[in-house]
Amino acid sequence: MRTELCKRLGIEFPIFAFTHCRDVVAAVSNAGGIGVLGAVGFTPAELEIELKWIDDHVGDRPYGVDIIIPNKYEGQDERDPEKLRALISARIPLGYRDFARKVLAEAGVPELPPGTIVEDRLSMTEATSTPLVDVALRHEKVKLVANALGTPPRDVIRQIQQAGRLCGALCGSPKHARRHIEAGLDFIIAQGGEGGGHTGEIGSMVLWPQVIEIAGDVPVIAAGGIGTGRQIAAALAMGAQGVWCGSIWLTVDEAESPAAQKSALFQATSSDTVRSRSFTGKPVRMLRNKWTDAWDAPGNPESLGAPLQMMVAQEAMMRSMRYPEKSQAVMCTPVGQVVGLMNDPRKSRDLIMELVQDYVDAVERLNLMQAEA
Repeated sequence: MRTELCKRLGIEFPIFAFTHCRDVVAAVSNAGGIGVLGAVGFTPAELEIELKWIDDHVGDRPYGVDIIIPNKYEGQDERDPEKLRALISARIPLGYRDFARKVLAEAGVPELPPGTIVEDRLSMTEATSTPLVDVALRHEKVKLVANALGTPPRDVIRQIQQAGRLCGALCGSPKHARRHIEAGLDFIIAQGGEGGGHTGEIGSMVLWPQVIEIAGDVPVIAAGGIGTGRQIAAALAMGAQGVWCGSIWLTVDEAESPAAQKSALFQATSSDTVRSRSFTGKPVRMLRNKWTDAWDAPGNPESLGAPLQMMVAQEAMMRSMRYPEKSQAVMCTPVGQVVGLMNDPRKSRDLIMELVQDYVDAVERLNLMQAEA
């Protein structure tokens, strides 16, 4: 399983674990893979705390950081975060916040305590994400930085590479992969539409070989619906140098997901997800619920673009975090179709070992078939 990209990063297994939980990052890196912390939900100060904790818990193992700077978003010419926040807030149409509160009320989600301030938090912009890159590069064990939406700005790519780290990005189509190559990225993550989070429409088995052919010598990491070692074997057989998976780490013991959310994931099938713009303004695959149904229903307000929709959804996020047991009907739960295989709790290390053993078994079956032929 040790590909050239593994050797370059100093990891044992080509398993890249995307997660918002620092405990999962550390557990996966210590088990021989590489954890990648999703930084979009953190301020620079908060990210510094998370990365310092990871540094103290991974020994000499490497890990990565994932940011989000979309190619296109409202107000992207404005570089001052405060001015951009005011600009975006002013562009939210009348009635949108009221509609969001109506959906929450109908779902029975309690209101926030009196006096709680719901701030228009800005994220998924160059103004908010580039400071996170600055923080990440101050930590020597951060060996890669990936952008989850589109090709990073050229100055960001240059900054990461000049610091001696690898810079990559996700893509959901061949045209996006070409843009990554033209920009000089060090690796490409080809994510099929069945994956969780921000994703395109092309399925993994169709997308991976196309991107691998386009990439040439640039390493491609396969993503989208991966939850077994057999899928890892298929990805490497196509020419990928690793796999990027996120959904399967939502239910491991180290994950900070609320108990109610883990329960919903364990009970979900592969048919219970939907691609919806209702939380971020960009298509996200997540568990379908009353919130996604309301925003995607004909005749109701349509989801705004990024990052406006995230501001509209901010109160829903806060109320869901405060009352997770009563918010399942509206909670944002990004997850891929692989959720149908996520049926039992386990430790991150045990999951890594299961993936590796399943990969070995798959390769041995192929070798046996070849020998018998």
